[in-house]
Amino acid sequence: MSGAGGATTARQVIGAGDIPVDTPRVPAREAAETELSKPMYHENDPNFLQRALNEFWDWVAGVFDAAAGAAPGGPAGLVVLVLLVIGLAAALWWRLGTPQRSSRPAADALFESDGPRSAAQHRAAAEAHAAALRWTEAVQERMRAVVRSLEERSLLDPRPGRTADEAAAEAGRALPDHATRLRSAARDFDDVTYGGRAAGQPTYLALRTLDTELDEAKPVLPGASRGAAG
Repeated sequence: MSGAGGATTARQVIGAGDIPVDTPRVPAREAAETELSKPMYHENDPNFLQRALNEFWDWVAGVFDAAAGAAPGGPAGLVVLVLLVIGLAAALWWRLGTPQRSSRPAADALFESDGPRSAAQHRAAAEAHAAALRWTEAVQERMRAVVRSLEERSLLDPRPGRTADEAAAEAGRALPDHATRLRSAARDFDDVTYGGRAAGQPTYLALRTLDTELDEAKPVLPGASRGAAG
């Protein structure tokens, strides 16, 4: 009797509602999604920008991990490669500057196309730019004064389209004692004119001194020794 009574009690308890309700899966999932979509569950969720940044940095980390696996020496080797690339890029930028022109003009690379001017006119323009602290323009005009002066003294043949480098090389043969400084002046002219660099006062003063010395220098004539020219 006790056993039968116990079974009856158990059935009564079960019948009282303790059996879990077997809810279909689809409605249960929809009910859970509806419940979880309430704002109270998303108050601390990251915003759209934060989610985008998180995804971006996850992508960067994935790329870094893949590159580290392929690079010799693993992550340390990758860091060395990155530093080398940065160093090479910095060296190129320092040497070449920010390019402002894709190519040099087809003609009259040294002189502007506004008509020929004398060495004295170029010197006056250079001094005016220097007085206004426009050192880049001052250097350009002073280099033009140097070359025009050499042409006026017949040490260079007037030739349209001549570059500063060509003028320095040709003048250096007639004035060998100044050849190195002429090449340096031509490089400075190229740097500020085609390389996007800004000149400074020391560059201009050095070029002005060279112009003055060249104006007084005696050339080495073809077939004559340097001792005889001096």
